[in-house]
Amino acid sequence: EVQLVESGGGMVQPGGSLRLSCAASGFTFSSIDMSWVRQAPGKGPEWISGINSGSGITYYAGSVKGRFTISRDNAKNTLYLQMNSLKPEDTALYYCAMGLMGRGPRGQGTQVTVSS
Repeated sequence: EVQLVESGGGMVQPGGSLRLSCAASGFTFSSIDMSWVRQAPGKGPEWISGINSGSGITYYAGSVKGRFTISRDNAKNTLYLQMNSLKPEDTALYYCAMGLMGRGPRGQGTQVTVSS
């Protein structure tokens, strides 16, 4: 059974940082492209970043490029999202997902709130 469990969310002030983690199990993590998707209140899902399984090439939405960094540790079956220079508009429920564009199975999400 595929399981994706996100953690690391919380409340942070504008300009702050958070690191999200996604623990994966039930599939061969090292062989699967992975991504992060977020959903803000009242809005649809927004793909924000993806990472290739083999090459490790990373991709970012314009809204987070230069501020967020996706990475993975295949030995630990874990996906990460380092988020810096957070803005109030980054407030959302963040999900990790299978697939480069976030169209595969997702976890339950972890809430990120950016507020002063």
